[in-house]
Amino acid sequence: MTQQNGGADKIAPAIKSVLRELGEDTGREGLLKTPARVSKALRELTCGYSADLDALFNGAFFKVTANDLVSVTGISFYSLCEHHLLPFFGKVHVGYIPDKKIVGLSKIPKLVHAFAARLQVQERFTRQIADELLLRLAPQGVAVVVEARHLCMEMRGAKSMESNCVTSAMLGVFKKDHTAKDEFLRLIRKTGDL
Repeated sequence: MTQQNGGADKIAPAIKSVLRELGEDTGREGLLKTPARVSKALRELTCGYSADLDALFNGAFFKVTANDLVSVTGISFYSLCEHHLLPFFGKVHVGYIPDKKIVGLSKIPKLVHAFAARLQVQERFTRQIADELLLRLAPQGVAVVVEARHLCMEMRGAKSMESNCVTSAMLGVFKKDHTAKDEFLRLIRKTGDL
């Protein structure tokens, strides 16, 4: 098996060593292909490192005169916690108020998935989405709310089952204008996603 960059796969042998360290027999039938499967899965789950954001947006920006709130809510995502390599997953809600430019709506979930497909912490993930939209659109403001369950908290440690972590990034007008912020939060609540 080779890496995405064409070199030898170093993950599979490392996983085999981990399995042995855990006391497993890596020669038994059920584990023979596990190291290669885990390597493939990890590469898929972290493909966001190689995401080309210019290609993702593909010039899908359009001039507008409107400056009303645009929001895409309930974007499902899965990511891996950088502290334990366990999944966290949930929903992302994005809103922005344009300043002469909008983006194709499908680009927002694609951006979410590009940042989710990296080792992450929810706080940074939330801010990366907001910062990238602010950079690409130069809107009056961007709001991002992420709600997620973290298996590193549910399966181990605190063992706090089904606890939600909610993070937000409010930039520009959303930080200063409570009316804009309240409108965005009302839209999220209306869809039942928060």
